[in-house]
Amino acid sequence: MAEKISWCCVLFMAIILVLSCCESSTNEFRVQMLMQRNINNNNNKKACDEIYVVREGETLQTISEKCGDPYIVEENPHIQDPDDVFPGLVIKINPFTNR
Repeated sequence: MAEKISWCCVLFMAIILVLSCCESSTNEFRVQMLMQRNINNNNNKKACDEIYVVREGETLQTISEKCGDPYIVEENPHIQDPDDVFPGLVIKINPFTNR
């Protein structure tokens, strides 16, 4: 009787082990799919035009994030004060490519 119970325990543990491996594979697959979707979404974003006209409510920070150009101030010497950005201001945009 004790031998039968120990075999049942071994079988139960083996089933639990197999099921836990399947679950982690499924979770890893889900994570990979989500990461791939994010990469595809980022690649599909339209880059900003080289000449950009500032709109109402935008800041250099939001434009930088939107267009992928962290060097807007350095590339636009006519911007004296980064905090003084107004609608209609024309700026040059160069999307960041590992400078």
